[in-house]
Amino acid sequence: MAAAQAVQEMRTRVVLGEFGVRNVHTTDFPGNYSGYDDAWDQDRFEKNFRVDVVHMDENSLEFDMVGIDAAIANAFRRILLAEVPTMAVEKVLVYNNTSIVQDEILAHRLGLIPIHADPRLFEYRNQGDDEGTEIDTLQFRLQVRCTRNPHAAKDSSDPNELYVNHKVYSRHMTWVPLGNQADLFPEGTIRPVHDDILIAQLRPGQEIDLLMHCVKGIGKDHAKFSPVATASYRLLPDITLLEPVEGDAAEELSRCFSPGVIEVQEVQGKKVARVANPRLDTFSREVFRKEKLKKVVRLARVRDHYIFSVESTGVLPPDVLVSEAIKVLMGKCRRFLDELDAVQMD
Repeated sequence: MAAAQAVQEMRTRVVLGEFGVRNVHTTDFPGNYSGYDDAWDQDRFEKNFRVDVVHMDENSLEFDMVGIDAAIANAFRRILLAEVPTMAVEKVLVYNNTSIVQDEILAHRLGLIPIHADPRLFEYRNQGDDEGTEIDTLQFRLQVRCTRNPHAAKDSSDPNELYVNHKVYSRHMTWVPLGNQADLFPEGTIRPVHDDILIAQLRPGQEIDLLMHCVKGIGKDHAKFSPVATASYRLLPDITLLEPVEGDAAEELSRCFSPGVIEVQEVQGKKVARVANPRLDTFSREVFRKEKLKKVVRLARVRDHYIFSVESTGVLPPDVLVSEAIKVLMGKCRRFLDELDAVQMD
């Protein structure tokens, strides 16, 4: 019985000990465990696999993906980071720049400003095409000149009062429609995601006048095309109390974990600790510093339960980014199957 429990723990849990982590590698492959049929079965996969949305708002999404291997989870994360396309500034035509920001630094800063435009409505620009067309290019103009404020108080030292247009923000970027883009996209839909991104600071007489071309690309080519601020996953925590913890020890145990993980209840006049919400824990392993408590708790993570956190840059809603990442992964699988079929035909 104990051996069976040890095997089951090895197959389903990553165990965090005081001085190391056990069972970090996937071992449930065919033939590794006697009495277990670990051959991949589609019906079993469909039965066990699920996706649960935990939280979603305008720019962030948290969901659980259960029943998959770490390789698939990591592939999904990498696709979100590097292979879901967006629109970003690729070329900057500088007509005049008398600010203290060098042209190449200014172009780099402009490239990192997220552009609110659905990349699914555009094509990739052809290699060597410098001009661009309405189907593969968005054009923005930035023209700002700093002047003195004639109505400022003489004894003022505040730049906000002394100067006009001394701060260049992303809201100063003006969309210049190409071809029939003005008919396809309503006014205000093509714009920087945030209008308060500081690009440069000017002083009277200084000016920035430039034209920007935005193209479709992926984060694999340059980080400016990445649609997410962050995309990460972690395994679901699994905390087990091996024996009852009562009295002051219950309070001390509660303080060893993140708030909300361990709850202290009154049971027949005694304080008793219980695991309330292990999902909230960050696994600081503080409990292993307590000699009296480290042997009453088992810390582990569920091997096939992944908690994904996706934070969009605002280019597309996070749920759309996830669906687009799934489409990219499906496309990779189809290409792989096509390659296998081609090899078999040869």
